[in-house]
Amino acid sequence: MTQGGSYRLLTPAEVADWLKVSEVTVKNKHRAWGLRPQKVGRLLRFRERDVVAYLDGRHG
Repeated sequence: MTQGGSYRLLTPAEVADWLKVSEVTVKNKHRAWGLRPQKVGRLLRFRERDVVAYLDGRHG
């Protein structure tokens, strides 16, 4: 993995598992957390590097 994470797209369920919260929490709070979603059709996806940056900023 490169510095700061990759451009791999994560599902809300994968982000929820990583952050130890529910998938519903990710879907409801991503804007407040500053995580920009990528729309794939009607589905939400999150760039891995954005999640890593969020974690580094909050818990770095």
